[in-house]
Amino acid sequence: MMKAHQKWQLKNLFQQIWVRVTLFSLLGVVTALCGLWFDHYVPKDWADVVGADAVDTILNILASSLLAVTTFSLSTMIGAFGSASTSATPRATQLLIKDQTTQNVLSSFVGAFVFSIVGIITIQAGVYGFRGKIVIFAVTLAVVAFVVFTLLRWINHLMTFGRLVETTQRVEDVVALALTQQAEKPCYGAQCLEPNWQPPAQAKPVYSPKNGYVQYIDVHALSLLCTEPGQAIYCVVQPGHFVTTATVIAYSLGFEEDFSQRIDDAFALDVDRSFEQDPRFGLCTLSEIASRALSPAVNDPGTAIEVISRGTRLLANFVVQREQEIETREAAAKEGTQTTASALQGVYIGQATDEEMFDDFFTPIARDGASLIEVMLVLLNALEQLALVSPQHYAPLVRQHVDWVMQRAEEQMQLPYDKERLSKKVRAIHAVLMGV
Repeated sequence: MMKAHQKWQLKNLFQQIWVRVTLFSLLGVVTALCGLWFDHYVPKDWADVVGADAVDTILNILASSLLAVTTFSLSTMIGAFGSASTSATPRATQLLIKDQTTQNVLSSFVGAFVFSIVGIITIQAGVYGFRGKIVIFAVTLAVVAFVVFTLLRWINHLMTFGRLVETTQRVEDVVALALTQQAEKPCYGAQCLEPNWQPPAQAKPVYSPKNGYVQYIDVHALSLLCTEPGQAIYCVVQPGHFVTTATVIAYSLGFEEDFSQRIDDAFALDVDRSFEQDPRFGLCTLSEIASRALSPAVNDPGTAIEVISRGTRLLANFVVQREQEIETREAAAKEGTQTTASALQGVYIGQATDEEMFDDFFTPIARDGASLIEVMLVLLNALEQLALVSPQHYAPLVRQHVDWVMQRAEEQMQLPYDKERLSKKVRAIHAVLMGV
């Protein structure tokens, strides 16, 4: 069975640009040699019809043009990465690096360049007869059409690639996906571990195999280890947690053999956090974008306001999805049916709490925007709307964060008029919370 970190590394491998470029380059070589395999299908009487001698000129033009286009595209891509790091946050750059459109376009250019080079070499070496040249001529026309289409697609993609709004949208999309997975499969599909859980006396600790961030946990692989009644694995870390070799990542209970190594194999660790199973990382990234916009060097409160709207939308959609999933599971339990999201037996793990997600997103923005009345009013309005969306889950947190916003504003705002406006809004929110 493939280990979790091996699965994770393999998945990340296919998301790297050099893998796709290599595959397209190999495809270019194979395509350039297709004349050797299909020349016998070309009728002899086509010699007077098709001007196959033009293929040399076309391939030379294609090779020289694609070399320049590829170099330009690479410099543009690097510039977009730098722009995203500067205007948004360096944490968002990994989303641009994995952009499939960019990888496909660059791979197509390199593959077509390799095709043209191999085609020139084989023709000049006399590998092809006249019928082979006709095959290469037809393939070259198809490659030219493909390159033109790809170039037009690339031009359209560059209109937004690396821009602040587009980068922020990417972060929102990946956070939405992680939150949806958490709503549909609470606790990563395992049994939920209570926040104040204490390990049984008989439980054996399992330590992290190395230092780094937990990026991925293969809960299904852990469940396969729990084959006997009374066997359980309690994961006390979650994706996004930083661990060292002295950190207990799990406890095992009821195992006669030492399964520590096999439990370790279910955890993928690396030097950076990942968005996939870690919605808190995405919310932190969004708040970083807002904090950078609120810095004196940038002074862009409009971006911070936009980020607040995005984060509010994410948290509102998440709690609605979660409540719908809870209702679905409760209805299925009453009917005696099993839902597709039934928790795996024998594995226990916690998950990001609402309190943690509120702190990750709202606290940095409230700190850095405390002196700006327009930002604070939008932030308070966002908190109020979340309390109305889900009074049961969000109202206590909103009440707490509203008071903190007011305390920060009183420390940093200078105009009494602004403080009074904010205080009036806070009193109105508390009045609303009293009625929910």
